[in-house]
Amino acid sequence: MIVDLNVGGVLIPGLVVLAFIALVATMATLRLFAAAGLYRLFAYRPLVELATFVIIYGLLVQYLPSIGLLP
Repeated sequence: MIVDLNVGGVLIPGLVVLAFIALVATMATLRLFAAAGLYRLFAYRPLVELATFVIIYGLLVQYLPSIGLLP
C-alpha cells in the first residue's frame, strides 16, 4: 500500500507524489531523446511523451513498494 505524505499537516496522496517523480524523470528522459536525436524515429512526438510518462509511472508504482522505499 502506498501511504500519504504529510507536508505541514496537509496530506498528499502517495500516487500524486509518484506522478510528480515520474514527471521529472520523464522530462529528463525526453531531453536525452532529443539530445540523441531519437525523435526522428517517431511519427508523433506527443504520443511518445505520453507513453514515456505512463511507462515510468507504471514502473514506479510497481517496483517502489516492492523494494521497500514505500510501505
